Amino acid sequence: MKLRSVKTATVMVLWLTVGYLFSVTLMNGKAEVVMDEQAHLISSSCGQHNSTQPIDNKGVLNLAVWNIYKQKKPQWQQTLTSLENDANLILLQEAKLSLKLDRFITANGLHLAMAKAFKLFSTPVGVMNLSTASPSHSCAFHAIEPWIRFAKSSLVSSYLLSNGQTLLVVNLHGINFDWRLQRYEQQWQVVAKKIALHQGPVILAGDFNTWRNERLEIVEELTARLKLKEARYKSDFRHRVFGYPLDHLYYRGLNLVHAASFKTAASDHNPIVAQFTLMASEH
Repeated sequence: MKLRSVKTATVMVLWLTVGYLFSVTLMNGKAEVVMDEQAHLISSSCGQHNSTQPIDNKGVLNLAVWNIYKQKKPQWQQTLTSLENDANLILLQEAKLSLKLDRFITANGLHLAMAKAFKLFSTPVGVMNLSTASPSHSCAFHAIEPWIRFAKSSLVSSYLLSNGQTLLVVNLHGINFDWRLQRYEQQWQVVAKKIALHQGPVILAGDFNTWRNERLEIVEELTARLKLKEARYKSDFRHRVFGYPLDHLYYRGLNLVHAASFKTAASDHNPIVAQFTLMASEH
């Protein structure tokens, strides 16, 4: 009798595991980019716009980086409005393309580029760029979390600058449950190849989940190889785990005027804000 009960329990666990993995795989789908600020059409892994408007304002680029925690906290819209009032470009992680966020984007005349990580009840969740000018090109990439199997996404986008250059922007949400860091490093190598091929200015930012030294070392080694500088913060209230900051901002080919991170109750992460000026074009 006991043996039969054990077998029954084992079969049930196996079925539940298979069902969970199947459900998560369906939710993840393929890496897809959302690039239509009106219809929010999901296309393939890459999308294009015929953009002619520069992302900067007369050589000045204001940027914000924030893990918005799927808009779970009631103050998210107030904080996002504050960021939108100043920023040309907002890089969000854990953004949920809900009806309320959809209305916010439309009401403020923002352009959207999003890399879907997975769908939650048919609503895309992932990293998202909100900007005053549309990107000319965006590509979405997936990295699958070990154990829980949900995807994390990265978005690689190109924006025109007023000096004739093209700004490459990488918005990355690092995978979390990889102790050996093989998949974490693989996720980084994908975007590193894109950065290495780009000749102009670069911004690399997001929630990198650098909650232990070995993770931070991977990021620091890669960014050093790509000649990216990390922003230095006038005030630094970035969310920390075990003393390590999770959110980062790196750049190349731009002049950093100032950067800061301020406290908010609207998410479990605090935003980063920064201002850059363009360098004179060599072309």
